[in-house]
This record gives sequence, C-alpha cells and structure tokens, in this order.
Amino acid sequence: MPDQVREIALITNPTAGRGKGGRAREAALTRLRDSGLVVRNLAGRDAGEALDLARQCVAEGVEALVVCGGDGMVNLGVQAVAGTSTALGIIPAGTGNDVARYFDLPRTDPVAAAGLVVDRLADGRTRTVDLARSGGKYFVTVMAAGFDAIVNERANRMTWPKGQMRYNIATLAELRTFRPLAYTLDLDGQQRRLDAMLVAIGNGPSFGGGLRITEGALLDDGLLDVVIIKPMSKAGLVRTYPKLFKGTHVTHPQYEHHRVRSVTVAAPGIVAYADGERFGALPVTVECVPGALNVLS
Repeated sequence: MPDQVREIALITNPTAGRGKGGRAREAALTRLRDSGLVVRNLAGRDAGEALDLARQCVAEGVEALVVCGGDGMVNLGVQAVAGTSTALGIIPAGTGNDVARYFDLPRTDPVAAAGLVVDRLADGRTRTVDLARSGGKYFVTVMAAGFDAIVNERANRMTWPKGQMRYNIATLAELRTFRPLAYTLDLDGQQRRLDAMLVAIGNGPSFGGGLRITEGALLDDGLLDVVIIKPMSKAGLVRTYPKLFKGTHVTHPQYEHHRVRSVTVAAPGIVAYADGERFGALPVTVECVPGALNVLS
C-alpha cells in the first residue's frame, strides 16, 4: 500500500518480565514510528480490557496486531487475530518467551524485534501456522494437564518470592506429596484409561522457557502432539527434568507420544494451563485448527 497510511496496533503488558514489558514497549514504539507506521499504542487496565482493545483494532482493520510481553500476552493477541487475515507481530518481553523461540525472534532486543516487524510488513511476508483450540479459546504452545499444572496453581497462590524462584519452590513443595493421576483420554476416538504423572498437549514443542516436553511437535502439520509421562519415582522425575531442555527425555521408558487431530483429557482436581495462562478445570477437549494464525517472522 505505497500511497496509503499503514496502521498497526501495539498492545503491551507493561509488567511482563518484571517490568521489562514497559521498557521494551518504549524502544519498540520508537522504531515502529520511525519507519513511518501509524501505531496505536494500547495497554488495558486488565487482561479483559486489553483483549477488548485488541479485538476492536482488528475489527477496524489494522494491518497487524503487535504484542509486547511474554507468552501470556501472545496468547491474548492470538484470541483477537485467530482465523482473520490480520497478522500478529511479537516483541518478546516476558520470562519464558517460548513463542518467540519458535519463530527465532530476537528475545533480548526489542528494537531488533520491532525492526523485523517493519521488514515483514514491507515485504508482505508472514508465516501461517496452526493453533490449538479448547472451549473457544486458542493456544500456541503447550497445554499442561498434570504435575506441571499443579505447580502453576500453587505458584499463582504464592506472593513470595518473585520470578522463577517461586516456581522452583512450588515444584519442590508439590513433589513431596504428588501421586500419579488417574487419566481418561480420548485420542481421535481411541479411549485410554491410565495413571500418569502428566499429560501435555502440544501445538508447539516447548513451554516454560524452553522445556521441550512435546519434542518434535510441528506448528504447521495439522496435528497435536500428546505426551504422556507414566508413573515414575520422585527421584526419577528429578533426574529426568534437565533432559526436557534438550528434548532427550523421549528415550525414557515411561514416555509415550501420540499425534492426533483432537484429544479429550480428564483427571480429577486438575486445572489446565496453556501459554502460561489458566484455561480451566479438566475435562477439556483440544483440537488442532490448521492455518489459523499469520505471524510476522
């Protein structure tokens, strides 16, 4: 559109990454505006207002919705653009930034990330990928539905300490009393009942800042990757944890992997998390939505 004003929206979680989001926004905003783009600079008072603002911008025809924050902010942006022609841009400013890892985006340089947005808008290049959908809500990364979800629940109730240490303490606390869970699964119509430490449903390969729990998952194959970690000792779980960063846990005898179009997972007392956000209590049904998202990457 050489003779038209090009308008995008930038929506920010200023508290992402312990305040990094606000600093990244200022740097990115300058780079975007210096390129000649008209930028709507938005930040909701809460997640609900931020989503309303994002959806309004998409409905009004902005060329792209650019989110500045962590995976939770990406998740919010996805709810607004999924299934539309509006592209999603990402300025990583969170703690884990798994979606940014998927697309090899600059994770420590908001100016470079904003520059990539500018370049992709200029050449009209986007990458089209799948999304996972559960109950009308989408996610990009992995849904946790087991021990990892319980840790998230405990960490969210804690007020101290801040950052990653809170999750480390929550992990140790839950590990003392955790027992394998009784799952009921439906994998593309195949029924399973089994005990497991966790079930993870991946649209992409990692969550939690590079934990490659669903190693091998592809963003554009029209399938979900369901990983089951069957019962193991607490010591075995601790030994296996570091392997998640390289994806080498796939050789463990208690590891099981399925590729499906749809999965229903049920287990008593578990609240599922995806993209670091609380999705709700099990049971949930998750389906793959092929080609639902266009990303500036």
